[in-house]
This record gives sequence, structure tokens and C-alpha cells, in this order.
Amino acid sequence: MRTTFIFFIYTIGLGSFLLGKAQSIKPANDSVKNSSAWIIKNRVVPPPSAVSKELNLSISSIPQPDYTTRQYVPKNQAEWKTIQNALAKQEVLNVTEMAQKLNVTVEQKTIGGVSVYHIDPKTGPGVLGKVVFIHIHGGAYVFSAGKAGIREGILLATLLKMPVLSVDYKMPPDHPYPAALDDVIGAYKGLLDMYPTYKVVIGGTSAGGGLTMAAILRMKELKLKLPNAVFLGTPWSDLTKTGDSYYINEGIDRSLVTNDGFLESAAKLYGNGISLKDPYLSPIYGDLSGFPPTFLVTGTRDLFLSNTVRTHRKLRDVGTEADLVVIEGMSHGDYMLLPDVPESQSVFRDLNNFLKKYLSARP
Repeated sequence: MRTTFIFFIYTIGLGSFLLGKAQSIKPANDSVKNSSAWIIKNRVVPPPSAVSKELNLSISSIPQPDYTTRQYVPKNQAEWKTIQNALAKQEVLNVTEMAQKLNVTVEQKTIGGVSVYHIDPKTGPGVLGKVVFIHIHGGAYVFSAGKAGIREGILLATLLKMPVLSVDYKMPPDHPYPAALDDVIGAYKGLLDMYPTYKVVIGGTSAGGGLTMAAILRMKELKLKLPNAVFLGTPWSDLTKTGDSYYINEGIDRSLVTNDGFLESAAKLYGNGISLKDPYLSPIYGDLSGFPPTFLVTGTRDLFLSNTVRTHRKLRDVGTEADLVVIEGMSHGDYMLLPDVPESQSVFRDLNNFLKKYLSARP
């Protein structure tokens, strides 16, 4: 019940701030204009039966996702900031409690001129020795500034038993693209003076996964040495509404719910007038050859399932070693929001084994 409550606070928080502002808006029917589109009405979607009892309980105890609140679009920069600040305030309280509970230290530092949070587990180094995880937080490129963005970093440090450097990249509305990408590259360059690249893994969830991919594209362009492994948690690799799961899992993904409205407007706010198919915004359209070995994870109810599957396929097609984990019944980022359920534990176990394989033990 504890994990269910935390999930509710984390994912419903956005809806609670938007509730009452949005008018009654029906799910988008942009595909109906296509004469070959299927119109499927009155679907009944029960909680998944082929999952653990813990995950089943979490899904069955959460109300059906609400389109209306997610379709609301902030009217101006002031409204964006009001929502950002309100959610960040609550999330800082959550991560502070989590850090104490999981016995990790958190210290803000500056590396390469960029603010980062150094998260260190007190359990001592894991079997990989002196390695580091560069964490790129999610939040649709507009949420989780500062300490509010380190929740996943704390989990990674704890479950992988390695230090994590979570990049506190700048975000819109004050700092649209390319500010976030520049910050990630700046922090990475600074880190190269501290760790050899064969001891470095980089990654994150959602926007963090998309920004990770964009950063590797930029590293290639700058001819920097690449990290030895990549983690892409349900990456927002395509900011356009492209892929089956944007339609099939609309209204079923209890975290993102729909691309239309709030999420789409966040993508445009970040892009700042640039085509959303630009490879540095939607890296699925970039040259993925030469990427380091990559671990990808998604779920059958994830709105970004297609983003993840398409990214995996493109990586494999250009010869990159890439492992794809798809978890039954999981919505977007459930493995991070519900870390105690067996499905999430299996994700982190697989990730740990993946890193053992690709983070060299060379001195």
C-alpha cells in the first residue's frame, strides 16, 4: 500500500494542479481524419492478471486516468512556472525522505560549470569498483529542477551500488533547447577528468532517455570519447506523435495518459520553434551508429512503448548491442515509481547484470 500511495502522489500530482482549469475535452481523434483508421469504442481494460499481486493491486487501486486534466495547456510562462514550482516543492520533500530511508548521501556540486547532485550509497562500492552513473532526469523537459530531479538517481545509486551524478540541467520556459543539452555535455566533459569512459554509464527515464540519446549524438559530433554503456528508460526519443502506442495506449497509460494537450505543449515549449523532428530534439531521427551498448526498458501499457521499441530496433539495425526489457502491465516509468514490486526489481537486476557485462573491470 505504501508504494501505491507514493505512486498516486507522484503521478496524480500534475492532474490535481490542472483540475478545474481544463474544460471537458474528449480524447483526441486526429487519426479519424484518415479514412483507413479504426475507431474502437467502449473498450474494457481490466487490471492485468499476468503480473505480481503487488503490481495488480497498485493498478487496480488507482482511478482510471483522466484525459481532461492532461489536455490542459498553460496559457503563459507564469502559469508554467506556477505548476513547476508547486510540483518541485512536493517532490523535494519526497526525495529528502527517500534519501534518508535508503541511506544515501546527497551533495550538490559543480562539474564543468554545471550543477549536479552527487548521490552516494553508504553500502560501499559494488562489484564493478570505481564506476559512475551519469543520471539525466525526466520530467517532460519542464519538471523536476534542482533536488526534485534526483528520485531515480537515488534508486539507481541504491540498487546498483554505485555513485550517481544527476545533472541539474536548465529547462524552459526560461531556458529552452539547447540549454539542457549544453549542460549535459558540459557536465560530461568535466567528468572525463575524473573517470575513464570505460567506467561510465549514462542514462535516464523519459525525457532523460531522450536527452541522453541527444547527448550521445552531440558527443559523436564533437568527437568525444563515449561512455561504455547507456540506460534508456522508456525514452522520449520522438517528440512527435509517431508510433502505435501513442494511440493504442492512450488513456491506458496511467502516468502520461495522452500526448495531446499538456505533453505536446511541453515538447513545443522545449523545442522553442525548432522542428520536433530535429535529431537533437527527437534523436530517433538521428544517426545512431556507434552508440555504446544500450539497455532499454518499457511496459505493455506505456504510451512510449513504440518510442522504446523503435529505438531498440534502430540501434540493432546499425549494429549496436541493445537489450530490450518489456514488462507486462507497466505504464510509463512504473519501474521507477514502484521500485518495490517484483517486476521493478527484475528490471534493476537485469540492468545490474548488463552493466557488469559492459563496464570493463580494467584498472
